[in-house]
Amino acid sequence: MLDVGRHPNIELMAYSELTNITGEAGNFTASVLKKTRFVDADKCTGCGACAEVCPTPVSDLYNEGHADRKAIYSWFAQGIPSTHAIDPDYCRVLQGKKCGICAKKCEANAIDFEQAEQTVELNVGAVVVATGCDIFDPVKMPEYRYTQLDNVLTAMEFERFLSASGPTEGHIYRPSDRKLKAEKAGLEKKIAKLTKTLARFEKKHGHNSIDFLVALTTNTLELTDDLAKDAEKWAAKAKDYKAMADRLEVLETKVSAIRTAKKLAFIQCVGSRDLRFYPFCSGYCCMHSIKEAIIAHEHDNDTESVIFGMDIRAVGKGFEEYKIRGGKSSRIDYKRSRVAEITKGKNESPVLIYEDTATQKIVKEEYDLVILATACAPVKNTPQIGKTLGIDLDKFGFFKTDPANPLDTSKDGIFVCGCAHSPMDIPESVAQASSAAARAAQTVIKSKKAS
Repeated sequence: MLDVGRHPNIELMAYSELTNITGEAGNFTASVLKKTRFVDADKCTGCGACAEVCPTPVSDLYNEGHADRKAIYSWFAQGIPSTHAIDPDYCRVLQGKKCGICAKKCEANAIDFEQAEQTVELNVGAVVVATGCDIFDPVKMPEYRYTQLDNVLTAMEFERFLSASGPTEGHIYRPSDRKLKAEKAGLEKKIAKLTKTLARFEKKHGHNSIDFLVALTTNTLELTDDLAKDAEKWAAKAKDYKAMADRLEVLETKVSAIRTAKKLAFIQCVGSRDLRFYPFCSGYCCMHSIKEAIIAHEHDNDTESVIFGMDIRAVGKGFEEYKIRGGKSSRIDYKRSRVAEITKGKNESPVLIYEDTATQKIVKEEYDLVILATACAPVKNTPQIGKTLGIDLDKFGFFKTDPANPLDTSKDGIFVCGCAHSPMDIPESVAQASSAAARAAQTVIKSKKAS
């Protein structure tokens, strides 16, 4: 990405959207909307000082909602261009409230709350569509209870868990356990605040709060006029403190027993090869699950994984060997089975119900964590993009191409690559991108010769 950002012949227009295109191959006029960052990208150094002081936390979609970012943020650390943007839906200033701390902290004076959108017209010879894909929403398959069970994740969520820059810093802590830790930390803050309030009552009246509460409950406390004024409020605070202290004791026991997930289940074809959703194979899911299982084992050699699938489609060069090596060296077991249902077991552990095809018996088995290999779906606004570009879609919702020229769309001079074409993995996407660039170059050269 850094090479692209520095290349003299490449102009990056990040955070921009194509709104209209007219003309023909070799001579297109494209209207591009440059969205408002409220940060001057030419001035911003990407130091992150603004995000450090921003008081507004926002759920971080890059980490699949398992961490928070700030209202001023960069999508991820290595992004090009290295700049920040302000989320107008959460920024206090842009919501009409008082703040502006980021502007005060920014030494480059890059914050601009008055910045407006711009529309730029470009003359281009060819267009390459590389819109990527969306991930199938497993909520549509209620039998897997995604979002109902904390410890059922998608493969993309688990990918962030395995990353050193992710919400768990590369350690495989279960979401349910992370909730316990967060609850404990929040409770400790509340207790610390409440302790200060109780200390004022104790100093004023010379009684311990818990002893006061017991005496008040058993009617063994003599109430003076001064004490009677504070009794009701003090008792309420003391009751809250006792309830929190009891809950904290329970949480401390549970949190001290937390360990990383050791037993993982990967469920393949979630939304793929399913006539209810997408009848096609998503192509990369099998190898993605195997890769994640191998990395999980590298993080902790006690980790063992079971991959449930109708079959494992390791079709690329060296993929079959990689699959076999995972089974031998990374404690991966491949089960030919379709999981019927997931239920909740003890300690928030998911319980899988499936048929073991080897024994032809129904099995109920508990796992620490379940990872769903979700289907590769067309991006949600693909129909709108197709309409803007004037190109057709296929029956699955991807961009339609010529069978004889698999990168050529229904309109001359517009090409596709990667998951805009169909589900595919990174190596094939890169190869297609090179091919699409070559086709675009041919179109430009042809138009120059004609003129």
